[in-house]
Amino acid sequence: MKLGFFMMPLHSLKLSYKEMYDQDVEAALHADRLGFDEFWIGEHSSAKVEPVSNTLQFLSLLIPQTRNIKLCTGVMNLPQHHPARVAADAAMFDHMSNGRFIMGIGPGGLASDFELFGTAEKNRQEMMVEAVEIIERIWSSDPPYDIPGKYWTVRIRESVQDDMGIGPIPKPFQNPFPTFCTSAMSPHSGTARLAGQRGWHLISANFNAPWVVRSHWEAYAAGAEAAGRRPDPATWRIARSILVTESEAEARDYLAEEGNAIWAYYNYLFTQLGRAGARRIFLTREDSGEADLTLQEVMDSMVMAGPASQIVDRLVAFIDEVGPFGGLLAAFHEWDRKALWQGSMRRLVEDVAPKVRAYCRTKLAA
Repeated sequence: MKLGFFMMPLHSLKLSYKEMYDQDVEAALHADRLGFDEFWIGEHSSAKVEPVSNTLQFLSLLIPQTRNIKLCTGVMNLPQHHPARVAADAAMFDHMSNGRFIMGIGPGGLASDFELFGTAEKNRQEMMVEAVEIIERIWSSDPPYDIPGKYWTVRIRESVQDDMGIGPIPKPFQNPFPTFCTSAMSPHSGTARLAGQRGWHLISANFNAPWVVRSHWEAYAAGAEAAGRRPDPATWRIARSILVTESEAEARDYLAEEGNAIWAYYNYLFTQLGRAGARRIFLTREDSGEADLTLQEVMDSMVMAGPASQIVDRLVAFIDEVGPFGGLLAAFHEWDRKALWQGSMRRLVEDVAPKVRAYCRTKLAA
């Protein structure tokens, strides 16, 4: 089981942009020093609380400062980018990172970005699929290029100069391509089914209850089988909100603090998705309704906080409920108490992950 660190990133408005970026970089470098396998970060162009506007630009800063950790876009919102630009930039990044790159992709998830880029009324999943198909065709061919599409066209025909090396769009370092991965958060997700059909890896969100997470794998497996693929749980990553403390009392006291980072994170999502009429993703039981759902119920279902022994027990129970998977992604929550969060990351690596990995190996083998 791979251990990763996943950042939306989500911050509070009390920090400046510079403070947010500095904290995000410090968290990534700390994850590398501790031995995390993967670092994931998302992008949004029009939300101060989610301030990273370009994942590859952010991750490029980490290439010379990290040693082993894979650098992963979580995710690139493809409808907001021209696929030729993505193909060239991602290939360049793959070379610069010596193949330490996983290409997380998605259709976008922020209403203000939809308005900004004019995608609110478009079929963003269809756009994402077309973008991937264009990117793969670019990486699989040489100029001249003539790739028509519904949303974009890639064409270099008249200006090709083979003898001068003019015309080619870069191909990636990894052969044939970097791993594609996408995320899911809705119950019985159509995106999860699409990922299974196309052989992409899958991430389930940390703000989903176990029954929703389980439905993601069911959808993924159905999509894979429909396409004649064998679904492999090792390609499935699940994000969780995890705080590993020295004692049960420390976790309890932190969660009781007014405005703590975990509460602020879930309150933001609960409020925003409530305004969008999309709180179904938070349902703690399949037979429950959105009207009676409370923020505390959501946090009780989705947040794991306590000493290492309790976290191990909760993760084992979680694996038993949702099934085996290949990657655990610890969700980033703003470092309102830096020592607490850095200590949590260390305990997760040293005291939790080895025991959970051993248990997950037995489940995957079965």
